[in-house]
Amino acid sequence: MIDPFHINILSILVFVIAAMGILISMNNLIKVFLCIELMFLAVSINFIAYAYAAHNIDGHVFTVFLLTVAAAESAVGLGILVFYFRKRSVISVADATVLKG
Repeated sequence: MIDPFHINILSILVFVIAAMGILISMNNLIKVFLCIELMFLAVSINFIAYAYAAHNIDGHVFTVFLLTVAAAESAVGLGILVFYFRKRSVISVADATVLKG
């Protein structure tokens, strides 16, 4: 059986890689969205690992809800990006300040 400590280390590594991806690729909004999804997955790995270790189903249920919200957030965000790309023909974080109301 794998120790939850090792799964926690894996989750931390995935989260740090995603955070570094956001910091490195600040010029492309699609890469930023993908890194945010990786952060959600890192949190989900922790929930599942500790729910499995505690023989509890709460972490699994919360992970299903978290991934559902993340999928909805991605769909809405990518829809906004497609609309923005059609209007401006560029997807850049620096140019996205035009979207402020």
